[in-house]
Amino acid sequence: MDQSERSYIPAAGQHWMLPLYDSFVWILGGNASRAKLVEQAATPPGARVLEIGCGTGSLVVVLKTRHRDAQVVGMDPDPKALSIARQKAERAGVKIELDQGFSDRLAYPDASFDRVFSSFMFHHLKAEERSATLGEIRRVLNKGGSFHLVDFVPARSGVARVIGHLFHAGHGVEDQLIPLMEKAGFVDSAEVDYGSTLFGSIAYFRARNP
Repeated sequence: MDQSERSYIPAAGQHWMLPLYDSFVWILGGNASRAKLVEQAATPPGARVLEIGCGTGSLVVVLKTRHRDAQVVGMDPDPKALSIARQKAERAGVKIELDQGFSDRLAYPDASFDRVFSSFMFHHLKAEERSATLGEIRRVLNKGGSFHLVDFVPARSGVARVIGHLFHAGHGVEDQLIPLMEKAGFVDSAEVDYGSTLFGSIAYFRARNP
């Protein structure tokens, strides 16, 4: 199938909701979660960095703002979301490469990034797409490079369990993510932090390319 013919879930879940997406995410605490993910990654000076499923560009703009000497690339299948991301980058006065594509078929050379990020995207992928995506992430990472992800996970408290059931039942990544990372060849795969947003429980994961 041609990449342009593939279906995808837009950042807001529905195409008509895209103009509301950034305000919605801010209210729910998603921006703070993404900023924390960037901080945890400890991106080195001059690094080349990729976010898969960058959506409207919130994380890549934060990355480039905090690491001005980094080469930051954002990739997403949604051209409308990428258009918003370009506008954000222009307003922030930062230069970011924004590409259209899918995470399980990355159009980048082997060993071309020091860090790869994923924020609130992985739970949308089908099982076969998750395995293929992790394989592609490891392929494009430099030796010793690392993958950093924040996403929804099964709730661990009563209130969070109710919210999670309403909004993300069956879509958490926790139970299978670390085994999938290890199967893809990553090492030191681990959950490094846990938290919550108004939309449900979240966890932060990290893995390294040996």
